Amino acid sequence: LSSTGDSNNMLLASAVVVWEWLNEHGRWRPYGPAVSHQIEAAIRSSDPRGGSVVLGQVDSRLSPYIIDLQSMHQFRQDTGTIRPVRRSFYDPASAPGQGWQWEWENDAGTWTPYDMEVAIAIESAHSRQQPCLDLTPLGFCYLIDFQNMTQVNRQSQRCRRIQRRADMAYPIVSGPLPVPKGGGVGASGGLTGPCSCQQCMLVLSVKANTGGGGGIQTLGRRSLTMQRPKNSAPPPSKPLSPSKSATLGRGQQQNANSSYYQTLVKTHRTKRFVFFSCSVPTVPVKNLNGSSPVHPALAGITGILMSAAALPVCLTRPPKLVLHPPPVSKSDIKPVPGFGHCCRKTTKKQARKGKTPEEVVKKYLQKVKSPPEEDCTICMEPLGGPSGYKGPGVGPVSRAESVGRLAQCGHQYHFQCLVAMYNNGNKDGSLQCPTCKTIYGVKTGNQPAGKMEYHVIPHSLPGHPDCKTIRIIYNIPPGIQGPEHPNPGKPFTARGFPRHCYLPDSEKGRKVLRLLLVAWDRRLIFSVGTSSTTGESDTVIWNEVHHKTEFGSNLTGHGFPDPGHLDNVLEELRAQGITEDDALMEK
Repeated sequence: LSSTGDSNNMLLASAVVVWEWLNEHGRWRPYGPAVSHQIEAAIRSSDPRGGSVVLGQVDSRLSPYIIDLQSMHQFRQDTGTIRPVRRSFYDPASAPGQGWQWEWENDAGTWTPYDMEVAIAIESAHSRQQPCLDLTPLGFCYLIDFQNMTQVNRQSQRCRRIQRRADMAYPIVSGPLPVPKGGGVGASGGLTGPCSCQQCMLVLSVKANTGGGGGIQTLGRRSLTMQRPKNSAPPPSKPLSPSKSATLGRGQQQNANSSYYQTLVKTHRTKRFVFFSCSVPTVPVKNLNGSSPVHPALAGITGILMSAAALPVCLTRPPKLVLHPPPVSKSDIKPVPGFGHCCRKTTKKQARKGKTPEEVVKKYLQKVKSPPEEDCTICMEPLGGPSGYKGPGVGPVSRAESVGRLAQCGHQYHFQCLVAMYNNGNKDGSLQCPTCKTIYGVKTGNQPAGKMEYHVIPHSLPGHPDCKTIRIIYNIPPGIQGPEHPNPGKPFTARGFPRHCYLPDSEKGRKVLRLLLVAWDRRLIFSVGTSSTTGESDTVIWNEVHHKTEFGSNLTGHGFPDPGHLDNVLEELRAQGITEDDALMEK
């Protein structure tokens, strides 16, 4: 063991560094080895402007992205999206240190890398010549079959190809590494001073390079001396010193060092706050999770600019994202009370109602003998004159039928305008007033074929401690667009499926579930269009009925507690023409 200062606080060791970013599903996704090398090179640089890494310099696909090392966030220049990044450490003998990449084939036929912890587990099992590996302990319902080089979904039995590919090894850092600490936690559970984990030491070292730090030097180039607080936990098992290592073989050295890396990584991942201690008052930038009216891009840019100007910034991080419940055994999964089924499937398209568009529209109209002196709000031409619509699909009409009044709401339109509006819609036999949104008939959507499962699990949602939880699982595969979709004949993608959603197993929660089943049957839960999150077109998207996809947190606004959620969903379903009367029919 070599050390600087107190040998109990500084350890001479080597570790593989993998840089990762947090996606919208709460999973840390690895950057490639070349990007990780680029970021590490920026850390070693003494550039006084410090802290910014342009990812497009080594990977043209990442040209919109910049990483700010002071705030540990990735910033997308064209959309303003900000995501956390982290610097993770692994054993040099693991997959990233040996240059092995494990990937699975996605729906587009290209290869997607596994999360790093999963890839390490797969490589470890492969090196031990195991025939297969169950990923359930890692939170994924998949079985890896090494003989056939496939990944099998244990629920759907869907099979995908996997591959093991040689690539550049991730960077290895050697030198003084701080001992993970167990002390320094205040009564509230937050850190009472600067954290000594590698992530926080990195941020502090970058701060020092720009002139805003106080004695913390560059990581990996100079020694970092930290004092262990009183009453702290003892350090983990240390890596072997050079003299001790000389008497052991390579395999023995790796086994002796592995416990240190595991303890270091586990301790590091429990510390997610960055705090700069400085005599100048810090300025908080607290909107990195988008929880206030200020746009998160504005908050992130503010932090980046203030840091570049050597102004002290305090970044507060949200609590841990909890998307899924703890593991549940099959015996603990129960049917929803009052429901005699637990699964619902949809077909591609329901039959049209009505022989022609003109017949459908006439069914909901009353004749108007003397049109008022108003404009038709569809074509913006006077109701007393001809329709402003000149496109195909609408035949001529007599003057007596040129204007009609919708029977329920009373709004008046040109008959030809209503027929044109119907032709541009789903043509399902229903009509919706463009002014007040009143629905005539039964509205259906263009949701692709899929499967909806629902059951009760023995865990409570935040804000609903007195009841269990209804879990809904939606699964829609990719396919080809039909005539009701934006681009018939063109493929559509289905990202993020199966999607898990949650409701409290209460009386109102079960009422919402019954109405969601009606919406599913009417193909109104999802649609095919352009994703507002990614900008991808021709993909399956949510269709204006909000679901909760976070189980144990509410960091994205899609979790609990949310006292008004069930009432909001009932209102959104009512806007789709689904009411409590439909729930009674569902029983």
